[in-house]
Amino acid sequence: MATRDHQQNHVRYSSSKVGIIGAGISGIAAAKQLRCHLPVVFEATDTIGGVWKHCSFSSTKLQTPRCDFEFSDYPWPERVNTNFPSYVEVLEYLHGYATHFDVLKFVNFNSKVVGIRYVDDGAHQTTGVATIPGEHPPLLKGHPVWEVAVESGQHKTVQWYAFEVLVVCIGKYGDVARKPAFPANRGEEIFKGKVLHTMDYSKLDKEAATELLEGKKVAIVGYKKSAIDLAVECSQANQGANGQACTIVIRTLHWTVPSYWIWGLPFFLFYSTRSSQFLHERPNQSLTKTSLCLLLSPLRKAISKLVESYLTWKLPLKKFGLKPDHPFEEDYASCQMAILPENFFSEAEKGKILFKRAPSKWCFWNGGIEFEDNTKLEADVVLLATGFDGKKKLQSILPEPFSSLIVDSTGIMPLYRGTIHPLIPNMAFVGYIESVSNLQTAELRCKWLARLVDNQFKLPGVEKMLEQTSKEMQVMKRTTRFFGRHCISTFSINHNDEICEEIGWKSWRKNNWFREAFSPYTSQDYEEEN
Repeated sequence: MATRDHQQNHVRYSSSKVGIIGAGISGIAAAKQLRCHLPVVFEATDTIGGVWKHCSFSSTKLQTPRCDFEFSDYPWPERVNTNFPSYVEVLEYLHGYATHFDVLKFVNFNSKVVGIRYVDDGAHQTTGVATIPGEHPPLLKGHPVWEVAVESGQHKTVQWYAFEVLVVCIGKYGDVARKPAFPANRGEEIFKGKVLHTMDYSKLDKEAATELLEGKKVAIVGYKKSAIDLAVECSQANQGANGQACTIVIRTLHWTVPSYWIWGLPFFLFYSTRSSQFLHERPNQSLTKTSLCLLLSPLRKAISKLVESYLTWKLPLKKFGLKPDHPFEEDYASCQMAILPENFFSEAEKGKILFKRAPSKWCFWNGGIEFEDNTKLEADVVLLATGFDGKKKLQSILPEPFSSLIVDSTGIMPLYRGTIHPLIPNMAFVGYIESVSNLQTAELRCKWLARLVDNQFKLPGVEKMLEQTSKEMQVMKRTTRFFGRHCISTFSINHNDEICEEIGWKSWRKNNWFREAFSPYTSQDYEEEN
């Protein structure tokens, strides 16, 4: 690796082919696939793991069955025999993978990226936006395209690195908390208790978390997985005589599931096989397929109703006012289906977990939360399970005009094959589209990216890539009102088919037609082809 002094900033300057930002699951998968290029990986913290390390609670578990969260060439160890491993077991698995493939040697820990500059002197010199028609040029150009400023060490010294290709794997979750905005004198500054976002709560050890919750009136704002896990932890901390109830403040209801079985049938039969996904719209489908989708829409709706009937029978959703108005399919299509902790509703039955619907705005008063109908909820602690702003995190480090281009007019990142932004040259993004198994999704796209970097195939022109991303967005918009999460769950197999075809693999991966039609696709189906 060549080094020299950077004339403008008087700091060391290093040049390499491939840089990777982030050492979570996506970053480690990218480093493994690109290891022949000796990538330089920047991790802001002192360990790998991403959100699994820095945004997990003591009760956090895997949301998908273990078999669906597995690298294609590294099985889970035999000692892990639960379907939903804990976050500690997930971290151990990721460390085992990184150690086995000797990926850790590429990672620079405690190295925070604080700035990025575009330095290409070719066709993109003025704006950086590729406008040349036809095929996209190769990613490896033989000269730097991006410069990255990295802050490290106790003295926070800055070193600039130059790369031909930059892979961004900092993800949509963690680092930048999404918090509600309040009118003047109606925010948390007037509240006498404590306010924490889940990002801050996850940094507490078990003893500190118990001290925060025990004997306190706790309000949790949100109703996704983090809020549900928090409610259970709160109820467990308040089992004593002086225990208080925890109240979940819910704006939008979502479907929750107790397990991956529906009326005695495995859940994958309904949504995760090639035959089940045939019922759903997908990009680039023929007129015949479009007509079939229309004709089969009653069957698709019936499957959603079947799942809903099981959930309303199995869980006391109506009793607690937790039955959503929208179809189950819309939550599945937006990757918002949450697995319930085993004792969630048992704690609700004991009165340890309460529910408050707040479909409109709310604000603080000195003793808790006040709603738009002037009702008040007393609280000593308010926990905000209101998500993260991953796009703001990206925009904070990207230079203009790329910072403004990162999302389209709908607020979604237009990523070709879930990886390449057509308007940002020589940069890839891994971990920004979702599916039922984000690990499988990230790994396959890293394999695709590695072959793209090696120039084994060429990208289409910018217009064609934008056209493809637009088709995917339109499918998501027609499938679910929650399309902003960029989830491909209802056409994930088709999405993977197109990736396989582009890199020269066969798209149908099973060894017989029955398994191809009725068994789920896992990472092992996408093992390397010789």
